[in-house]
Amino acid sequence: MTAPEPDLRHHGDAEVRADGLGLVDLAVNVRTGTPPAWLRERLAATLADLAAYPDQTTARAAVAARHARPVDEVLLTSGAAEAFVLLARVATARHIAVVHPQFTEPEAALRDAGHRVHRVLLSPEDGFRLGSVPEEADLVVLGNPTNPTSVLHPAAAVSALARPGRTLVVDEAFMDTVPGERESLASVRDLPGRVVVLRSLTKTWGLAGLRIGYVLGPAPLIAELAAAQPLWPVSTPALAAAEACSTPAALAEAEQAAAELTRWRRYLVQGLAAFRSVRLYGEPAASFVLIRLPEAAAVRTRLREHGFAVRRGDTFPGLGGEWLRIAVRDEETTDRFLKALAAVLGP
Repeated sequence: MTAPEPDLRHHGDAEVRADGLGLVDLAVNVRTGTPPAWLRERLAATLADLAAYPDQTTARAAVAARHARPVDEVLLTSGAAEAFVLLARVATARHIAVVHPQFTEPEAALRDAGHRVHRVLLSPEDGFRLGSVPEEADLVVLGNPTNPTSVLHPAAAVSALARPGRTLVVDEAFMDTVPGERESLASVRDLPGRVVVLRSLTKTWGLAGLRIGYVLGPAPLIAELAAAQPLWPVSTPALAAAEACSTPAALAEAEQAAAELTRWRRYLVQGLAAFRSVRLYGEPAASFVLIRLPEAAAVRTRLREHGFAVRRGDTFPGLGGEWLRIAVRDEETTDRFLKALAAVLGP
């Protein structure tokens, strides 16, 4: 018997919304307490401009300056998810490789567009370390840091996948949760082939409902993607967010949040180490950790009874029913979660 195909359309928000229980959200990797007050005020100020059609000029220039790229190498999108759909629409690749476990939306978009996808599965025993992909692959998709493993691949290892005739797509939606955004390729423009970097403002700034992200890549490909978009794809408030979150002050706040997150993640990892049945693989670097433990599905259900929602792992290709993803929160919330986990797992 073959294992059931994972549900590529399952996302963490379903874990929180189900049953309306008011659970503590450890299933969605959005920073708590966001959007910050200054950003909410900036967004509210755009309501007076909603009668006019959106103009991307200023926001696009701000994102380009933030990554030291020409404006024609930037495409603003309705969240990073739209970028995956656009890439799938314009792709002419014959051999597509998606590196898993990772965010499932890229593969879902490619399959919806009629493409065949080859899965490259990374091994937990190897710390989910990035390895080789099929030499014939002319479109490669991976995340960095990767959701759900939280592993941050070295920029050198990711860059080594670039080559003439290949489009390399790197999902950096969680890169701003890493202090210094080390290992990012967002500002790198001299690699062979076509290297595309996707970014999102959802995680650090709490804008999942606003839908704002962007694509960085070679100007000809950016033009192709733009031609596949509908007219006015990004709303005026979303454009204001892209501009505001690209300022030096916002980047400094994001860096401070990433440093705080690092401390909180270390605290969570240390707490999880006290449980003999819980295993971590690789070194987590983002706003979540991935754990392996027996009967994870039952554990997840019982954690809900104790007031906590965590993300199931079996919907990610390369994982199975023994995996859970846990969002990093402040130390007080972590203490309460670890107490609940202890009650579920027993002595």
